[in-house]
Amino acid sequence: MPGDLSRADDSVPRRPVAEQRVSHRDRDFAVEILRVAAGDGRLTGEELDERVEAALAARTASDLAELTADLPLEGMPPQAREVVRIDQRFGDSKRAGRWLVPHRMEVRLMFTDLKLDFTEAVISYDTLHIALDLRIGGNLTLVTAPGIVVDADDITYTRGEVKITPVTGPEVPVRLRVVLTGRSTGGDIVARPPRRTPGQWLRRRP
Repeated sequence: MPGDLSRADDSVPRRPVAEQRVSHRDRDFAVEILRVAAGDGRLTGEELDERVEAALAARTASDLAELTADLPLEGMPPQAREVVRIDQRFGDSKRAGRWLVPHRMEVRLMFTDLKLDFTEAVISYDTLHIALDLRIGGNLTLVTAPGIVVDADDITYTRGEVKITPVTGPEVPVRLRVVLTGRSTGGDIVARPPRRTPGQWLRRRP
């Protein structure tokens, strides 16, 4: 019958879940399970290295299931939220340490400095979309790491600066792409690597 989609759906062959292709997020979650298990003493260092390598190369759900079938899920961090909203006037705010990176953020700031530090963050998605509304005195700082790329091409700003400093060093695969959209009418946007400690500066001296 016209408009009846059930028959058309039944005619489409469906792959078993075990044969479905996995995403970067699926692989990262499996790697996190392996790392937690190693930290609990359930895997040796050699086993961890072997399984992480296999997880990163996995193509199907069954490939990942074999690597984690003998491990519990207790102690795993909660899953990242789909959307996080930050609407703040005055003061400072930050996300640092092992915070859960969501898929999207909606950020509105006025007379507020917000820092998002990705150096130890738990990354579940391969892309983070940040919609910005930066008013006067609203500043955003992104502290990046190897494999984290920031795209600010779609930002509209009438006042303030946008400064993106890429991470230098050996090329590594992109594990998180931060896409900035929205507007700034009086705030600065800075993306930079973490600042070196005094000890790191001394070690770089000839």
